[in-house]
Order: sequence, then C-alpha cells, then structure tokens
Amino acid sequence: MPINYYQKDIETMPREQIRALQEEKLKKQVKHVYEHVPYYRDLMDKKGVKPEDIKTLDDIQKLPFISKYDLRETYPYGMLAVPLKDCVRIQSTSGTTGKRVIAYYTQHDVDLWEECCARAIAAVGGTPEDVVQVAYGYGLFTGGPGLNGGSHKLGSLTLPMSSGNTDRQIQFIQDLKATILCCTPSYAAYIGEAMKEKGIKPEDNTLKAGIFGAEPWTEEMRRDIEKSLGIKAYDIYGLTETSGPGVSFECEEQHGMHINEDHFYAEIIDPETGEVLPEGSEGELVFTSLDKEAFPLLRYRTRDLCVLTSEPCSCGRTFIRMKKPKGRSDDMLIIRGVNVFPSQIETVLLNEGYAPNYRIEVDRVNNTDTLDVYVELTPERFADTVSEIDKMERELAGAITNILGIHPVIHLVAPKSIQRSEGKAVRVIDRRKLHD
Repeated sequence: MPINYYQKDIETMPREQIRALQEEKLKKQVKHVYEHVPYYRDLMDKKGVKPEDIKTLDDIQKLPFISKYDLRETYPYGMLAVPLKDCVRIQSTSGTTGKRVIAYYTQHDVDLWEECCARAIAAVGGTPEDVVQVAYGYGLFTGGPGLNGGSHKLGSLTLPMSSGNTDRQIQFIQDLKATILCCTPSYAAYIGEAMKEKGIKPEDNTLKAGIFGAEPWTEEMRRDIEKSLGIKAYDIYGLTETSGPGVSFECEEQHGMHINEDHFYAEIIDPETGEVLPEGSEGELVFTSLDKEAFPLLRYRTRDLCVLTSEPCSCGRTFIRMKKPKGRSDDMLIIRGVNVFPSQIETVLLNEGYAPNYRIEVDRVNNTDTLDVYVELTPERFADTVSEIDKMERELAGAITNILGIHPVIHLVAPKSIQRSEGKAVRVIDRRKLHD
C-alpha cells in the first residue's frame, strides 16, 4: 500500500523546520494568552515571567503549568481568550466535582482540529474514495464531531452513526460498503462479536481499517479486533482540553502515535517535581496548544504517563511519536470512553446521604467495561426490606449516571463489610488488563 498523507509537506517537514515553526508560534501564543486570559496572566506574574522572556522553545520551562484544577477554578469562561461572539462551538468532558470541562472553539480552531483528524484518517489509508463510519458518540464529547469533520476535510463519504444501535451499524457497514470504522476499541470488539453471531465472516465485509481511541486498550485487544473485523486497527489520542482526537495518531507502522507538532508542543515531565525529562524517559505528558485561539492551554498536564521518541519512522512522517500511555499520575479512570474520578462518585454518595465507605470495581467483560459500586449502608438503613434496598440501589444508580453519563451497578452492602485500611483507602479495584 502506498504511503498516504493529507498534508505531506507539513507531515514530512524536517525536524529543524518543525522546531522553528513551534518556536515562532509559541512566542505568539504566550503573548495572546498573557493579554487575554487574566487567570493565566496572574500565574505568569507570580512566577515573574513575561511574554518577552519566551525567546526559544526551551524557555517554555519558565511558564507555569495548567491542570484540571485550574479549569475547575475558572469554569465556565475564565480560560476563554477571545470574545464569546467569536466562538462557534463548545465541546465538553466530565469534571471531577460535577463541573464539566468546557472547551471553546473559533471557526479557525474547528478547521485546525478537523485537519488533524483528516491526517489521522489519511494515515490509515483513507482517501476521498473511502466510506468512513463514525460510531463515536456525538454531542458534547469530541470523538464523533472530530472524526466526522476530519472525514469531511478528506472528502470521504461520512456516515455519522454515533454509538449504539449495533444492528444498524452492521447494516450500514454492509449496505453502504463502509471501509473505515471510527469508534472506541471496546465497541469495535462488540461489533465484531455481533457480526460473528449473525454469521458474517471478516472477509464478507468491506472494512479495511479502524481508528480506535478514547479508552485504554492492549496490543492483544488490537489483534483480536483485527482478526474479528478483518482490518488493521489504529490508535488515536486526544483531549477535549486541547481540541479532541487527532492530537496524535498512528500510521501504518502501528508503533507509537505521531503528534501533530505544528499545532501541539509536547513535553515529558517528572510528575512529582515538574522537571522536564530527556527524550526517551517515561513521565507525565504535557501539551501546549500552539495556535488554538479560543481555549489555548499552555503546559497542560494530561496526567498520562508515556514516552516520546523522534526516531525516524518508515512512513516518512517526521513528527515526534508518543508511545501508548502506560497509566496515569492521578486517580482518573477511563470507562467506556468516559473520564471517571472516584471523587465524582463520592460526591454523589454524600449528597444522597450515604457514608463515604465505598469500593469501585471496574472490569472488562466481553470487551465491554463494567462499573460496579459497593456502598455500605448504615445500621438503620440496613434493616430495610429487600424491596426498599432495591429501590435505593436504582435511585443511587440514577444519580451517579446523571453525573458520569454511564450507568453503574450499585450494590448496597452490610455495615463494616468493606475492608478498612490504615493507610490510604483502596477505593478502586481495576481488573482490566489494559497494559501489556
């Protein structure tokens, strides 16, 4: 298969030109943020740094970090860097205390984001001849809108399916001869299983490639999906805070994701000290949006732990690659593509009148994430009848679903039945084998 690009001149730019472009954009972006985001200007002033102090890429280390804490503190408009009338869209992800992270986009921001996604689709062989079936969720989440826009930019026929309704997904794959599937890896695996149950063999469908992200997945799961659907399965990475999927993407080599370095500058830091680590070191990934207008984050701490490499890639792209994240430096879980913090669940429990004695168990059954929450009852409540406890479980599940957007299974258990710890409480048991 010939190597396919969307913007070859940019994607194969010499490394020194990439760095020169990043340096030029960084200086402009720091000035833009300093002048238009009072919150970040205060952070810079506290560190004693001014825009004119940023003369080279290495000077980025003088700038303060931004984290989800800052996004909560400034909700909803405090990080906005343009007048609201210049914004054409928001996207959103769940926040840690019920406050969602809201990202704003000018039309320019949307265009750049969609170009990044078009590069990702082209990297898996996508052309205007392809039929791209987008089965990520639409609405506030970024998966559906991002890949939808990227497919449009590329000129492919786009099927805006959203997630769910698997029978219809399979019908459209067959009837409209879809060639590229975009969704979470767990949903891709489920579609593969559903096809098998219907007697549809991998060689009977027209799919050739899949772009799967929004949740952790292993190489073993990749191979299973490739076998069940008869495709090559590619990884994609993104954050709502920096735009959405397309911050980085895999090429045909399937060995790390190329970061779109003309739009994002990546660093790896020690999560404890904040010190920038040399290339090849494992640490926390930090991103700076180099040309986003409405919601430009400088040195945003992703909490994802990974490694960067600029070793040459056989695809010819010169963008640095990030290896698949190996975990996180905080307690966030990604369940069915949704960011879940134990603190969100704890907040609901307290609001509903329960004691904060609970355990969260996450597993993956038939390639689908499960979420079980065990909550201790007080002695008074434990005396209630079975029917009353069933009702309480349903109500609590509904309250948690309203916050998380995904449905948990609630188990109300006897007082003191959840093991206590003398040290840090073990609130989460994750039985998924997410890393090789």
